[in-house]
Amino acid sequence: MKKYSLLIIVVLLFNCGSDDGPGWQEPYDPSDDDPIVETLTDEEIMDLTQELTFKYFWDFAESNSGAAKERYHPNDPSNSQNVVTTGGSGFGLMAILVGIERGYISREEGFNRLDQILNFFENADRFHGAWSHWIDGNTGNVIPFSDQDNGGDLVETALFAQGLICVKEYFKDGSAEEAALATQADTLWKGVEWDWYTQNQNALYWHWSPTNGFSINLELKGYNETLIAFVLGAASPDYTIPTEVYHQGWASNGNIVTSSSQYNIPLILDHAGSGTGPLFWAHYSHLGLNPENLTDQYANYWDLNVNHTKINYQYCVNNPNDFEDYGEECWGLTASYSRNTDGSTGYLAHDPQHDIGVISPTAAISSIPYTPEESLAAMHYFYSKKAILLGAAGFYDAFSPESNDWVTERYLAIDQGPQIIMIENYRTGLLWDLFMQNADVQNGLTTLGYNY
Repeated sequence: MKKYSLLIIVVLLFNCGSDDGPGWQEPYDPSDDDPIVETLTDEEIMDLTQELTFKYFWDFAESNSGAAKERYHPNDPSNSQNVVTTGGSGFGLMAILVGIERGYISREEGFNRLDQILNFFENADRFHGAWSHWIDGNTGNVIPFSDQDNGGDLVETALFAQGLICVKEYFKDGSAEEAALATQADTLWKGVEWDWYTQNQNALYWHWSPTNGFSINLELKGYNETLIAFVLGAASPDYTIPTEVYHQGWASNGNIVTSSSQYNIPLILDHAGSGTGPLFWAHYSHLGLNPENLTDQYANYWDLNVNHTKINYQYCVNNPNDFEDYGEECWGLTASYSRNTDGSTGYLAHDPQHDIGVISPTAAISSIPYTPEESLAAMHYFYSKKAILLGAAGFYDAFSPESNDWVTERYLAIDQGPQIIMIENYRTGLLWDLFMQNADVQNGLTTLGYNY
């Protein structure tokens, strides 16, 4: 398991929720007069999943900022209602672009919401250019993620910047107002002082605090979800990181490469010493960073992500713990809400080494570019359980057939966002095309020795 999975696991130590927000509606009720049809085609199940998941970032956004809430609890919508998540808001920027293209909202509506979000982040607390993990939606002030984590979070910032670059590319050739929004998005991400977060070493560090400095001292190392921070650090025209930061930091001087395999499927890169990591590692950095033709001296990143997903899938098919329903349709292990032994809701970075019989729909759904047939089969399976698993913002975050179909009726921004985005990348390549056409991104990839 990657070192920083611990950060995610401590999420539940904080009382973080969401409010009703603009456009709030009751969760989906299968007893309604006009229920969703029983059988859907592949296209229809993708349509349904994207449109409902979009609502997380539109109907249930934080009301003042327009940005993504850390979480949304349909049964407790006012819980911690103004907690904005930086990384999840980056996913939200990309989801809004999908919403425009899919016709869920008009281009003008999307522009206005994006303008609201960018203005909020422009005025929010920044720490050498980086935003904090959580931000107060009313004030723009940092909400501490932990006792020492009350400053910049470089990975959350990188995930937000990935969305900003897509917004820039989407609107840069539009009207005068749209071009101005594109310039604002470009200026925001270019203000991140990536080089500050090296501590003048050949490494990147996750946090800096105005009161605690680099005391957390957590270095970013792959393979995990942190690749995007190195790419953007290399792409930054004003705060560029040296290439040695990537090679010695992310790649551990080449020791990131492994000859290990599972189920006769090569891992290609060491999964931070964890065996096989949770599937969000194959998603977060690659919402914009297209792995299809991405290679460097260490890996073919398409093969890397396909193999990671197939190992996760094969583990669930083999089902060594004999968990209920695991198989070719019911699969997908990643970080999400989870079931504690007493039946309450907790949080866990699920993977083959940390499997307790809890399936996270985002794991299989967001992997659709890598395993389209397997992911669609999972979507149809999840839909077959719509009476308990489908709500107002898509499929709930986690469930356990092993525990009598236990379901947590909750959502997380970082789990909903990859679903709508990766389905769109599978269908049209929208976000991949936008991000990869950016000249600064291309310069960064070339600097690091990538072919793309």
